[in-house]
Amino acid sequence: MRVAVDAMGGDNAPVVEVEGAVAACREFGIPVTLVGDRLRLESELSKHSIDGLDIDIFHADEVVGMHDSASDAVRKKRNSSVRLAFELVKDGKACAAVSAGNSGATMAAGMFVLKRIKGIERPAIAQIFPTLKGQTLVLDVGGNVDCKPQHLVQFAIMGEVYARYAMGIKNPSVGLLSNGEEDSKGNELTRETNAILRQTSLNYAGYIEGRDIFSGAVEVVVCDGFVGNVVLKLSEGLSDAAGKMLKGEIIKSWVSKIGYLFVRGAFNRFKKIVDYAEYGGAPLLGINGVGMICHGGSNVKAIKNAVRFAHEYARSGVTEHVSEKLSENYAVSMQRDGLKSASAE
Repeated sequence: MRVAVDAMGGDNAPVVEVEGAVAACREFGIPVTLVGDRLRLESELSKHSIDGLDIDIFHADEVVGMHDSASDAVRKKRNSSVRLAFELVKDGKACAAVSAGNSGATMAAGMFVLKRIKGIERPAIAQIFPTLKGQTLVLDVGGNVDCKPQHLVQFAIMGEVYARYAMGIKNPSVGLLSNGEEDSKGNELTRETNAILRQTSLNYAGYIEGRDIFSGAVEVVVCDGFVGNVVLKLSEGLSDAAGKMLKGEIIKSWVSKIGYLFVRGAFNRFKKIVDYAEYGGAPLLGINGVGMICHGGSNVKAIKNAVRFAHEYARSGVTEHVSEKLSENYAVSMQRDGLKSASAE
């Protein structure tokens, strides 16, 4: 159950990746393989006490840059650290691959090396959001900006399975993100998807609005990658801005400063809840294996937690359960000229 870490991806590679991997190995006992330039990685590892830790290095000659084309990076840079991390998963030498590098290249490498789960046309990037009731999984948050109804239905199935087996939610409810709760709302994509999801065996709650994400109205929120990425970036920006605004208000007067001393613990707990680093990375759902996509600017804590979540994801058996759930909903067919529910008869 080793986790392969693309140690050359990310804005601060390999420093952050190495330290995060060492922390994961030390704190959680997870064996890690660092994939990248051996000399640079050995140099970074020498800065840490790794006696007794199960960490090794797999050499990679090439690195995929943030501005490289995803498809070219996978096809032309066959010895890149991100591709070789997935190759280790394919060969059974690692249970999961983690990368904070080019997200498009990471997604492409996952599909190219591990292939897609049968019945899944497009993998999706999922992200866990904190809510008033716990956690909600939102997908897709950037992998597919142009989607068809059958893609969103597949996202819903994958999200439900991940929430059930990886997040431990007994009967996760699924909502379709729209601009209103009434069935008449939405656009052509959401209306057709809504009609199909009502025919599935999922615990489908219908349309939800953006504000419902953080209220915890449902455990899984489905949308296309364009909308999902806007939701993700808006949430990150709002969290950061809210923290800075609050800090600005506190330092305006001595009364506020004194009051802060009494509630500092609560503020620190809140900061931890909304900190993306606590969730590590976003699982890539729909491939025949486990891939975790991290923020390019990930810090040590984010990499450490990404390794932990990737390891837990691999142990959950989500991939196998997705195939089962797809088979369970075989009666729902997608037709080119429209979307209709096909009778099992």
